[in-house]
Formats: sequence, C-alpha cells, structure tokens
Amino acid sequence: MLRTMPATTLFSNRHIVVTGGTGALGSAVVARLIADGASCHIPVFDDAELGRFPYATDSRVRIECGVDLAEEAAVQGFFQRSANEAKAHSGTLWASIHIAGGFHYSPLVDTAPTDLRKMIDMNVVTCFLCCREAARHMTGQPKPGGRIVNVAARPALEPRLGANMSAYTAAKAGVAALTQAVAEELVPHGILVNAVAPSIMDTPANRRAMPDADHSKWPSCDDVASTIAFLASPANLSTRGGIVPVFGAA
Repeated sequence: MLRTMPATTLFSNRHIVVTGGTGALGSAVVARLIADGASCHIPVFDDAELGRFPYATDSRVRIECGVDLAEEAAVQGFFQRSANEAKAHSGTLWASIHIAGGFHYSPLVDTAPTDLRKMIDMNVVTCFLCCREAARHMTGQPKPGGRIVNVAARPALEPRLGANMSAYTAAKAGVAALTQAVAEELVPHGILVNAVAPSIMDTPANRRAMPDADHSKWPSCDDVASTIAFLASPANLSTRGGIVPVFGAA
C-alpha cells in the first residue's frame, strides 16, 4: 500500500546524490527533489555544464566540479564529502540517483573497441562505483537504509531496438543487470535499488536529431523524473530490483 506524505516534507533532512544532475533529465529530477524538501549533491566534470543548469545557485543544491565518475578515487571522495555535509546538517545520505552516462550511435561494422569501452566506462563503471559508494555510506549510518535509482534505457529491456547502437545497448543492459544484482544484495540493509528504462525522451536535443518523429508520443523529462522521485522516496516501501519502463506512447 502506498503511504502518502506531504509533498514539501517527503525528503525533509534527506540528502540525495544526483549524477548527471545538470542535464535535461537531471534538471527535472533536481527540481522535483528540492520542491519536496531534499538537498541535492551534484558532481560535475565540466564546468560548462553549469551554464544551462537553472538550479546552480539554489541553497538546497551542492555542486562539486571536476569529478570524474569513472575514477574510483574521485567517486570515493565525492561521496565522503557529501555524507559529511549531510551529517553536519543533521541529515542522512538517503538516496543516490545515477543519471550520468553516454550515448553512441553507429552500425556495428563502424563501431570500434574504443567506442564499446567508452560506453562501458560512461555507463556501467560510473554506475557501479556510485552504487558501491552509496551502499558503503548508507549501510554505515546510525540508521542504515536508503534508495538507489539507476538509469538504463529501453534497449536494455528490448535489445532488438538496439540496432546501430550495439555498444550503447550492451552498456545499458549491463546497468540493468547490475541494478538487479545489487538490489538483491542490499535489501537486507534496508536499501531498495531500482532503475528506470526510458524510451527516447522529449528534449530539445532529441527533437533536433529526429525532427520528423511524433514528439507527442515521447515521455517528457518530467514524466521520467516523477518515476525516479517515487523510487527514491521513503514512500517506496517495497519496490526493488525493478527496471521500470517509462515509454510514454512511444
């Protein structure tokens, strides 16, 4: 049964890591979380990402630049500092949402091993390291527990849709498999782990790339953000190991 809570207090005193938080989907997720009382910790690799991020100066947003999420030491340091800040403000590192990733489109015969390795690093390695550090801190808190939400993609559920995207499809399938394995491992600690698998989303960049598509069928970033926010919330009492489709009418 869904337990309802007042929207403004749903994430009160809860600190949430959001990787990829300055992108189109990330911005929608951050907007939803801070409206519900969360403090968001966002790692940024390239400072240029902040130019399009509308919440860079919000008091509930903590941004750390120069964080390479594919590097173990960088991820460890970022999560340690985020957990320390949460503790300093009498809060907890409640959730970790992993949106950061990459996309590659090319026919198989034109895809180099370096393209595949890049997709694995950008999608699977970053997700693995962030899941691991989130779990370390969530299990080490006085009251263990929390939520982890990863972002896979529709081809991870339906690989036949991954034609001409073989490296990307393989990487996102890895994210989905990692999610389910980690979900089983962490549930005894009160940590529920899930992923969303969006279809192509209605963003300005995707509209430019596919101008003749029926954009009305694509899920909006707000649609996907709503699903992520529920999975990351204390209102989610039992959903774990899910790879939740967010396809809209696509």
